Amino acid sequence: MPGSPGHAEDYQARLYLLLSQLQKMAGEIPAKFQQRIPYELLSSLAASLAQGQILEIVKMLTEVQQATEKHLFQQRLQFINRQKMEKQEMIVKNFPQAKIVAADAKFKDELKQHDMKLVTQLDQKVSDQQVTLERAGVPGFFVTNNPTEVQVQMFLLEFIVKIGNKDF
Repeated sequence: MPGSPGHAEDYQARLYLLLSQLQKMAGEIPAKFQQRIPYELLSSLAASLAQGQILEIVKMLTEVQQATEKHLFQQRLQFINRQKMEKQEMIVKNFPQAKIVAADAKFKDELKQHDMKLVTQLDQKVSDQQVTLERAGVPGFFVTNNPTEVQVQMFLLEFIVKIGNKDF
């Protein structure tokens, strides 16, 4: 029963176990990131994990992330394949070597531009995930594009996933 003393003791024991595991994991990351994950943050994260829901949100976001990455990778492969086919057609039609070399340079530039669009889409996905986690009240999550803060959030996600997989 939720209000019973036994339940409170179970919750407290789970909370301490989670906090202990989070502290252990935090101690294993590079020092420059450890200082950005204070005890209060780990304590809040442990409390959120003890209550549930966070794991399901993170699992859902992970699935969406993997599907997005797979889709973007497929887009990139199709783009490269179209370029290869275009070059092959130029070779078959006996285009002058100079034209083929120019096309290669153009293809390289186009691929770079295409990759930049894909990176922008991934950045947007990160931002969307930050919003979702912040709205869900997950401690340590807010919208940022600061590389150090993003890395700290990635470590926090790794901790959550490891706890979810009982891999600690």
